[in-house]
Amino acid sequence: MDINQSKNQKLQYWSAAAMLCMLTYVLYTTFGVISVFALLLLPFALYSTIKASTAFVILFILFSYFRLHEAFPVLYNFKIPKMLALAAMLGIVWHLFISLKLKPFWHTCHAMFTLFFFWITVCVFMATNRAEAMSMYTGTLSKVFLMVFVISWLINTAKLMTYTRIGIMISGALLAGVAIYNKLNGIGLIEGTRVTISREYRSQIGDPNDLSLVLLFPVAFFAGEVFNSNNKPVFRFLAFLGMLLMCWAIIATQSRGGLLGILTIMGFFISKRIKNPIVLGGIGAVAGLFLLAVAGINDRQSGGAAEEGVDASAMGRIYAWQAAINMALSNPFTGVGISNFYVNYFFYSPHWDGKNHAVHSTWFQVLGEMGFVGLVLFVMLIVSIFKSLRRSNLYCKSKNKESLLVNVHILQAGLFGFMVSGTFLTQAFTWPLYIVLSLTIALERLLTKEEDDKG
Repeated sequence: MDINQSKNQKLQYWSAAAMLCMLTYVLYTTFGVISVFALLLLPFALYSTIKASTAFVILFILFSYFRLHEAFPVLYNFKIPKMLALAAMLGIVWHLFISLKLKPFWHTCHAMFTLFFFWITVCVFMATNRAEAMSMYTGTLSKVFLMVFVISWLINTAKLMTYTRIGIMISGALLAGVAIYNKLNGIGLIEGTRVTISREYRSQIGDPNDLSLVLLFPVAFFAGEVFNSNNKPVFRFLAFLGMLLMCWAIIATQSRGGLLGILTIMGFFISKRIKNPIVLGGIGAVAGLFLLAVAGINDRQSGGAAEEGVDASAMGRIYAWQAAINMALSNPFTGVGISNFYVNYFFYSPHWDGKNHAVHSTWFQVLGEMGFVGLVLFVMLIVSIFKSLRRSNLYCKSKNKESLLVNVHILQAGLFGFMVSGTFLTQAFTWPLYIVLSLTIALERLLTKEEDDKG
């Protein structure tokens, strides 16, 4: 019996070798010698993909959020986000169904996010322009939904949490460097003063308000490292330089929402050191006036000092918010549909100046595109994140977990910065909130797992 099994195994090996040789010959005659090298490297590539699946997931998020391939045109034609997405999916499938190293779990924030995403799906099919809504749904929202679960399941150690923080800070600094370079050299400026990046590619960061939003998120990470007294002085100094770089880049966008976000994040960390509300308020007022002066808001063509009374930029937001309210009143359950505010602006705005406008508010975006039900679910999702971070904060303080407490403070600052800047920036369906959500779940799971292991 053993002899027969040995013969069968040898036959299988020789058959596999013969098939590999035939495949190599076919590829060589069809595509040339490069395909042969590709075939030989394929096993090593698959092995690396599986072993480094978490790294590919983190890189996919960084490239998708910071649009690094658009900020650096030399990378644009390599389709890096798609390649990273394929590599990440391969590793996820392997660890989830074959190696079983990926351990799924359920969290209350998962439940709230799933409920919110379910209502997003309903709003897509009820949209006035279903093609526009479906494009947003399949192009961005489906990736967000998948990655929320993947990130929260994969980031399961303190070391991976640190790597994610570092990746966000480095990516933010790179993008800020490009923004400052464009500002100093007058590249891609709109209204003569407001910086953009890769506007020629119709990139998301080609709009100064959206660029300020993308740059704002890493500010919380740099600030968290600056205010972390357990860090080495050299590292805190480098983080301080990075924080100044991010603030400079946001100032160059002349986005009032971005400036409010900076004040919120800095105010959060300073409030940990200064408890007197009067002193804290005074610092905030002085800092706000300083940022407005440095940013040169008065020099803007829209919303600058040349406009009397309520400036055109502010009135444009008021008209957009009125349009969002009208959309919700007309469609109280589902609104006009995801990504449908812009195309419906004409029908619901009390003022028409010849062109459609963006809503310029996260809260009114959700209200207009998802109705009152969607807004309630959105607020409940944010509340669930806040409660999870509060639980993690209390646990870290009670157990003296200073190394993990910095993660809590960073995510809290990021959440508050999102909530305040979201009043003037359209970011309901972009990455920042959902990265905060994913890392919040991963952090609380890390803490509870640690407690369970001790128990």
